[in-house]
Amino acid sequence: MTRRRDCLIAGAALAAMAGPSGRVLAQQTPPSNGEPARRPDVVFVPTPQAIVDEMLSVARVGPNDVLYDLGSGDGRIPITAARRWGTRGLGVDIDPQRIQEANSNATAAGVTDRVRFVQGDLFTMDLTPATVITLYLLPALNARLMPRLLKLKAGTRIVSHDFPMGDWKPDRTIERESKVVYYWTVPPAGRPYPKG
Repeated sequence: MTRRRDCLIAGAALAAMAGPSGRVLAQQTPPSNGEPARRPDVVFVPTPQAIVDEMLSVARVGPNDVLYDLGSGDGRIPITAARRWGTRGLGVDIDPQRIQEANSNATAAGVTDRVRFVQGDLFTMDLTPATVITLYLLPALNARLMPRLLKLKAGTRIVSHDFPMGDWKPDRTIERESKVVYYWTVPPAGRPYPKG
């Protein structure tokens, strides 16, 4: 019943934010430094914990990894990776409310020595330190990110909840609890990525 209620609430929020074309319009983020506000591209919907665990398991995260969670929301993916596998993590979100919530959750979980959360734009930030990237974005945003992800060092692991990455064929696709987890590995430079 709770899951159905959550879905109805999320659906109502999406409907309320939809423009005349039915596309979701982003909420305004207040500017913090006098610059024009950058709007979030998606509505925050948390990834279920069972899917978080599946994403981190398929990526085989460990203590030597640096995980970047793009659109990190409440921080549950980097926090879980730090608590269970000792992974260092960086969560990035454009919404300052989510950053505050994620930092509070990291403090409560006792992982602030391994995880931090920053307000930023995932389309402009430096992703090169990451060995693992996790995301729960819409297909158009994944496709927009794909060229940047393909330039990361060979072997970087990318995991997406529910949405594919354009025509980049995943190495693995896992279905669990009516959700889908997609997993890719960045190919070596000069080698074309496998198309679907």
